[in-house]
Amino acid sequence: MTNTLASFLVPIGIAGAVIAVVCALITTFALARGAAGLAGGGAGVWIVGALLSLCASFAMLWTPFFVAAGALVAAFVVGAVLRRLFRGVALTRTTVPAQVPAKAAAQVPVAPPADASPRAGAPRTPARSIPARAITETVRVAS
Repeated sequence: MTNTLASFLVPIGIAGAVIAVVCALITTFALARGAAGLAGGGAGVWIVGALLSLCASFAMLWTPFFVAAGALVAAFVVGAVLRRLFRGVALTRTTVPAQVPAKAAAQVPVAPPADASPRAGAPRTPARSIPARAITETVRVAS
């Protein structure tokens, strides 16, 4: 009877470990990108794979479960490290000033003076010609 169950449960346990490793990889990339929802979903499906990998333990084969558990631990560590690296790269890209060539700076069009506009001193109104209301004004709504 034990051999019969082992021949049935070991492949299920190995398939569960494969599912858990794939979900751990998804969780790694989600953590690296900062997608919390995807990371949570990957970890949630990892639980199902880890439970399936425990099926192999009925035949005293614990390797699939240890592989599944190690994959999630590695996903959390590698995902966090990659996130820090991505943030560092993005930070250095934004802090380095862009150098504009002298020719390109000379060709920048100059804006016309404010007096050239016919409505330079007129108050701004929305597109429907309704004046903007002040914060202290109340608005009555038909009920």
